[in-house]
Amino acid sequence: MSDKDYYKTLGISENATDEEIKKVYRKLAMQYHPDKNQDRRKEAEERFKALSEAYYVLSDKNRRAEYDAYRKGYGQRAGGY
Repeated sequence: MSDKDYYKTLGISENATDEEIKKVYRKLAMQYHPDKNQDRRKEAEERFKALSEAYYVLSDKNRRAEYDAYRKGYGQRAGGY
């Protein structure tokens, strides 16, 4: 499981609804789509991939629950040394 912060990637709270996630993703995907950013294509591709990965995880209830559980466990382990 990734240690990326998908909520931060999309700029949403951990309590965001499915509809909010979808709305924010669509807005950001349009903004950072490589075809719309020819002058900064490489940067746009990387940002678009990060947004898509975040949406893939957070838009599915099972993947999101697994991700949230991992984050909670990872945070506890990381601070326990």
